[in-house]
Order: sequence, then C-alpha cells, then structure tokens
Amino acid sequence: MELIQSVLGHTFQDRSLLKEALTHASLGYETQKTQPDNQRLEFLGDAVLQLVLSEMVYLQFGRADEGLLTKVRAQLVSTKALAIVARRINLGGFILMGRAEENNGGRERESTLADTLEALAGAIYLDGGIDATKKIAHQLFHQQILDFGNTPTDQNPKGQLQEILQSISPQSPTYQIIDESGPDHAKSFHATVMWGGRELGRGFGKSKKDAEVEAARVALLSSEFATSLDRLTSVNYKASKIPAKTCE
Repeated sequence: MELIQSVLGHTFQDRSLLKEALTHASLGYETQKTQPDNQRLEFLGDAVLQLVLSEMVYLQFGRADEGLLTKVRAQLVSTKALAIVARRINLGGFILMGRAEENNGGRERESTLADTLEALAGAIYLDGGIDATKKIAHQLFHQQILDFGNTPTDQNPKGQLQEILQSISPQSPTYQIIDESGPDHAKSFHATVMWGGRELGRGFGKSKKDAEVEAARVALLSSEFATSLDRLTSVNYKASKIPAKTCE
C-alpha cells in the first residue's frame, strides 16, 4: 500500500478504495469469497480519464481542431497506451489476483493493466476529487502528450489509423484496391479503406501500398471521420468492453 501510494504521489484517506482498485475479479472467483473487485471503479475511471485527458490535450494543442484533439485523446485512452503507462509504474506487481490468473500472465496482460489503471483513476477521483486526479494524470501522461506534438502526423498513416480504431474495437481496418490503370511500367492504383462496413477514405498511388497509405491519410484528415470517432469513443468503446466482463 505504501509503495504504490508513493509511486502515484497520492496518499489515500480511504485505503479501501485503493485495495478495491487493485483487486482483480479472479481473486474472488478463486477464493470463493465475496469481496469488491475493481470493475465498478474501472467504469468510473474510464470516464474520469476521458475528461481529464481531454482537458490536458485541449490545453496542450491550442491551435488544433476538434478532429486532431479527438484522435490524440483516442490514442491516449487506448488499451495499448494505458498498458504502457501501467508498466512504467510497475502496476502489474501491485494487482491482487488469483493464482491461476497470475500463472496465465495476468500481471502483464494489456487489458488487465489498462483496466487497473482506469480503476485507480476512479479511486483517486473518489478519494481526492478532480484536482488530485488531474495531478496524477499530469504525472503519468504529460510526456506522452508532448510526444504527440513532436511526431509528424503523416509519419505512419496506416499505423495511426489502426491504433485509433483498435482503441474502440478489436476490429482492424481493411484495404481494397478498387481500380488500377496505365501501362505495366507506370500503373496507378486506387485504394479504399473500410471499417465496420463503412468507407473511411480513398487514395491514389503508384503502387498498391502507396494507394493504401494515401487512403489512410485521407481518413485521418476527414472531418466526418473525426465526428464519428468522437461518437464511437463515448458509446461503442464502452459497449465493446461489456462482453469481456461478463465472461470473466
């Protein structure tokens, strides 16, 4: 308890909140004892992080439009990004879990680390309020937000698009070459990128790869995509997590 509080820089007034945030559901299943686990706090913490990180991104990128702000936030709250932050503070070593879950790699599982970090955010919010939560979020996420400002937005459009979409759903975007023209030595390709039954963008290129990259870039820059992403992040992302909880 003392060590994790020192790492976080927050001393809990109600230590039961900290214990609950660190308790994985597998512990109760294995011990057959009724005890609070971190699923409820994870639900709260997800919303708290969305709010706090939205404000941080808004203040950091003063000239960015809504589309870019939405994309940066979506990447920050993705399971992969949250797991990276959790590993940085060795959060896996503090989780209370069943022996079987631990033996199956539970302490290093991305989803478990991300869920526990969200639960901690919820616990800190209940214990210390929004100011305490902002302080912890700044400590844990400030460098990642700065890194976004130092990375060219078009460095890897396909990778960026996939990471953003997979922060909402496990489904990956798919690419199709819908047309090609010109002689064999100077062909031009026309690609489209699809996700969830919707076309996100189209692109042209001198190779299939170039056309796919351009389609991803067009999708990332689309204002329609940004609007849809904002809606999906707040609705579908939460819905996509419900089955996993039911099956645990």
